[in-house]
Amino acid sequence: MRLGIWTPLPHTIKAEPAMEAGVRQVRTRGFSGADKSFEFALDVVSKGEAHGFDITLIAERLIGPDLEAWMLTAALAARTKTLQVMPAVYPGMITPQLAAKMGATLDRITDGRFAINVVNGWNQPEFELFSNGGWIGSSEARYNRMNEFVQVLKGLWTEDHFTFHGEFYHVEDASLPMKPVRTPHPPIYTASRTDSGKDVIARYCDLWFVNYTADYRKYDENFAVIRRDTADLADRASHFGRKLSFGMSAHVICADTMQEAHARADEIEAYGRRDRISSTAARGLGASLVGTPDLVAERMCRYEEIGVELFLLNFHPMLAGLQTFVSAVMPLLPGHATMPRLARPA
Repeated sequence: MRLGIWTPLPHTIKAEPAMEAGVRQVRTRGFSGADKSFEFALDVVSKGEAHGFDITLIAERLIGPDLEAWMLTAALAARTKTLQVMPAVYPGMITPQLAAKMGATLDRITDGRFAINVVNGWNQPEFELFSNGGWIGSSEARYNRMNEFVQVLKGLWTEDHFTFHGEFYHVEDASLPMKPVRTPHPPIYTASRTDSGKDVIARYCDLWFVNYTADYRKYDENFAVIRRDTADLADRASHFGRKLSFGMSAHVICADTMQEAHARADEIEAYGRRDRISSTAARGLGASLVGTPDLVAERMCRYEEIGVELFLLNFHPMLAGLQTFVSAVMPLLPGHATMPRLARPA
């Protein structure tokens, strides 16, 4: 079982004082001093690294007050030693050719600690502004573009003479002059709900993030769906002679009583109903890692039994939630019981 953590950004967590201070600062032109958004992000991921977390996701939201994902990734990489760094990328915002070059660069300067999360994107105003009008209205077409993006990315990382001609991307006898450290290539993480997208994931990607309904009360139903989907994707990958890994993005709420955990989950749900951006913080509740330490650990172990090897975790408040998880849940997880314990927050 691998543990990962979301790098806290304004659109990925419920508002809390440390992040609100960072947002106020980045919106102030000419403000000097240490960047509070970066300091908060660094504090969280550094503590995660110190307690055995394996990877951090740096999500991208270009239209908001979030620090840009790839720039933040490079800054965090320079201040960490063992944690893998995984920026998100939107096909259509940049080309796979450029992503391959930037990714190989990050992989070299981190000595192989780079991974990439390919996400399709949904925010039309964001695409209109930052891709210079490159929004595609058809969901199917966006998935097709993502599929081509992944194929070109992997091809440039693994082949010395790569040719690809698709609907969206064209590469003719290309060679990437900078080679990644990781072999055969840096890991490609992604998610897709379309049937054709799943075939591409099974053939070209390394880890698929499972889908579930964003309702913490539907554990049994979601567990059944995840078990079915992981078996399906594993079978598809086997047809290509490959083994696919599985991950789960989850918002953990751990409390002394179920009543307290459910009350806090209800607060996050209410926050998530404000708008689609706010829903990012609440969506992870559908993993149903809401309850007492014993229940959270039990459910994580059950997910692991059906193939989920990576848990990418979010908390609220981030630092207090992380501390609770480290001290109360990690000692109950196989392979993590000897990790350092932190005092439970008051």
